Amino acid sequence: QLQLVESGGGLVQPGGSLRLSCAASGFTLDYYAIGWFRQVPGKEREGVSVISSRYGTTYYANSVKGRFTLSRDNAKNAVYLQMISLKPEDTGVYFCAAALDPEGVIHTSLSDYEYWGQGTQVTVSS
Repeated sequence: QLQLVESGGGLVQPGGSLRLSCAASGFTLDYYAIGWFRQVPGKEREGVSVISSRYGTTYYANSVKGRFTLSRDNAKNAVYLQMISLKPEDTGVYFCAAALDPEGVIHTSLSDYEYWGQGTQVTVSS
């Protein structure tokens, strides 16, 4: 069974940090770009960060630049999103997704993503 599983979400105070993990099973992430998206009730799912397959090129939404770092460990078949200086507006359900990426480019369109995880809740609140 092909699936992505997120972990690492939770409740954190403003200014705190979390590290989200996205682990794949049933397929290898080597040829996939991995994106992190977040969603809050009543709003569309928005892209947070993407890492390409071949070159590890990264993209960050303006709202998280300088605070989030996305990395991948192909040996562990996993991707990690390190989040620091968290703000209340970072609250949401975070999803990781995989897009087949033979050319090693950044994919920002949700429709490019073939596999999705079930999501992990991140709540930033005092």
